[in-house]
Amino acid sequence: MRRNLVFVFLQVVLLISIQAAEVTVAVASNFSLPMRKIAAQFEVESGHKVRLSFGSTGALYAQIKNGGPFHLLIAADQEAPARLEKEGLGIAGTRFTYAQGRLVLWSRQAGLVDKEGEILTTGQFQKLALANPKLAPYGLAAMETLRSLSLTKQLKPKLVQGENISQAYQFVETENAQIGFVAMSQVFSEGKLLKGSAWIVPPQLYSPIHQDAILLLAGQKNSAATELMRYLKTDQAKSVMSAYGYSHRIQ
Repeated sequence: MRRNLVFVFLQVVLLISIQAAEVTVAVASNFSLPMRKIAAQFEVESGHKVRLSFGSTGALYAQIKNGGPFHLLIAADQEAPARLEKEGLGIAGTRFTYAQGRLVLWSRQAGLVDKEGEILTTGQFQKLALANPKLAPYGLAAMETLRSLSLTKQLKPKLVQGENISQAYQFVETENAQIGFVAMSQVFSEGKLLKGSAWIVPPQLYSPIHQDAILLLAGQKNSAATELMRYLKTDQAKSVMSAYGYSHRIQ
């Protein structure tokens, strides 16, 4: 009887190992915190392994174009996934908008950033951090905000650019910049500011940050990749996104 139980156990382990797969995901930096939680949940529920690689959407797009070993792209915009689909590197019909992001002006210092963002006009700071607008959608949104407020020329000498939104956040976190434009997901959780002070930038000051995901050519026959794409549309994944300030426009 014991030998039979051991045999059954080994068969189950073998079946799980055969069914389990690994998926490598290129993830826009702004989505790093929620994606880590979503990936952990997905691994527990599916048995698959998720490997995450973070960067600006522009840099990730370039890596994919140059043969980067990714199965999925979870971008911070719609343009990069659409280009990959057009170029045959993304699977047609798999692209969808998983969330809409929010831009925040943030400081590690409590009380420095007021609730109306007036600090931008008073100029009581030395450096203003933002992501590279040529590579990162949140950087582009930051520049659009400054243009909407007619502050581009005035604040240009104070701007310091990070390659992506994570680097912009680090500039402010280390106080190499007193304030900076970051993603809401980096500094808010469950609707509460984690530390410092912040102004949630009114959405009418910048173009909507619609964020798309797409299954890449390398992931077409990867079961973990296709299952993770479906998982991003589930209530469990949406709940994590909502906790970090994302709204949903699932198509």
